[in-house]
Amino acid sequence: MNIFEALRESHDKQRTLVKSLAKTHGDSEGREELFTRLKDELERHAMAEERHFYMRLMEADVTQEKARHSVAEHKELDDFIKSLEAQDRSSAGWISTAQELEQRLIHHLDEEEQEVFQMAGKVLSDEQKSTSAEEYLAHMNSQD
Repeated sequence: MNIFEALRESHDKQRTLVKSLAKTHGDSEGREELFTRLKDELERHAMAEERHFYMRLMEADVTQEKARHSVAEHKELDDFIKSLEAQDRSSAGWISTAQELEQRLIHHLDEEEQEVFQMAGKVLSDEQKSTSAEEYLAHMNSQD
């Protein structure tokens, strides 16, 4: 497995969770469970991705700007999570914020997969792609 395949697995999980969350109604158990699972996945993924993927990309001039942009988007997504945590789960504002999170997250994941992965594929060696995947997956699994 290479780093791109490993990251796509988490990306797919994030897409599923955020789309399901954005369709929930009221302060239901399902909403709380989905929100908790999404929050956990986003936190673990961002930390592992930044450490085991973006750090390598920041070392290369050609990918440095894209890597920094993606890391900045992680902060924006974290701000959405904090906003959702602070709001009443049954409010109309909560679902509106969750839907905005959905749009931003899908944009972020698509941008990574369609732009960053292509650039990174040219910068990282096959060994780095494999090693990054192993380190990323070990990090993600240690957080379970």
